[in-house]
Amino acid sequence: MKKIHTDKAPKVIGPYSQAVHHHHFVFTSGQIPLNPETGVLVTDNFKAEVLQVLSNLDAVLTASGSSLKKVAKLTVFLTDLSNFSELNEVFNTYFDEHLPARSAVQVSALPMNARVEIEAVGTI
Repeated sequence: MKKIHTDKAPKVIGPYSQAVHHHHFVFTSGQIPLNPETGVLVTDNFKAEVLQVLSNLDAVLTASGSSLKKVAKLTVFLTDLSNFSELNEVFNTYFDEHLPARSAVQVSALPMNARVEIEAVGTI
């Protein structure tokens, strides 16, 4: 396995990697809407938060030789499932022809009180 790191995504805040590359797959750690340049959590509105998360994920995937267009599976963690329709609106702009498998679950809390966290399994 190869550890993946990029400065274009938020730094890790614990003993884990942004992602690992194994065989033809990239497994990312969950990304929250943390701006990697400022270290500040995006909280403007839910769609902006999802956009930041997808930007962070794409940076990690790109550093590994993959991208959002090569994602096989996404797991979405939401603190409120009532935001699900807004999540889908943003996803429709990112995933038009390529539709990865996806799970979405509601959780009681996320790091830094984020409202959304997404992890991905990408292909190389």
